[in-house]
Amino acid sequence: MPRAAVFAALLLAACSAERPAVDAEKLRRARMMEDLMLGRGEIGGPFTLTDHTGARRSLADFRGKVVLLYFGYTYCPDVCPTDLAQIAALLQSLGPNAPVEAVYVTVDPERDTPGHLAAYLGAFDPRIVGLTGSVEEVRAVAERYKAYFAKAPAGLMEHSANFYVLDREGRFAGSLPPGTKSERLADVVRDKLG
Repeated sequence: MPRAAVFAALLLAACSAERPAVDAEKLRRARMMEDLMLGRGEIGGPFTLTDHTGARRSLADFRGKVVLLYFGYTYCPDVCPTDLAQIAALLQSLGPNAPVEAVYVTVDPERDTPGHLAAYLGAFDPRIVGLTGSVEEVRAVAERYKAYFAKAPAGLMEHSANFYVLDREGRFAGSLPPGTKSERLADVVRDKLG
């Protein structure tokens, strides 16, 4: 084996020995996102969390409405506020009486208290329901919907940022990627309204 190939193999082995947990977590996240995109396995299901008023809310509370579910956090510098603006535009376009519920689940429950969620989401549209809970409660819901999150440096959170569409019975009906425009969201929601 040439000397350069031996050196490369040793370097790769040394790097991988230091990072197996990181690589395993990246692989788990990739598989979860692939399962979501390909519709593999069960996605979604019932949950109960605390809303932005401090009340306990469950998915069953939204029965009869199409639910647009989003996982994000209020300190997000870019993706979350951009997508929340699209959710607000969607709600505006559908009007005040549309049987649609926009639900924002924080992936940063240690900082996103009910009061903080209320103030933040109210700046976009007061109809957006903010949900929080313990880290364990939020993680259980995120796992059920194949969403991931993890703390990152500088107070940031790594997280997936898909839009989840749930039908009037609360069943997963599909997902859309981050950055989806309100017009496309409206098309999908109207289709589910039937």
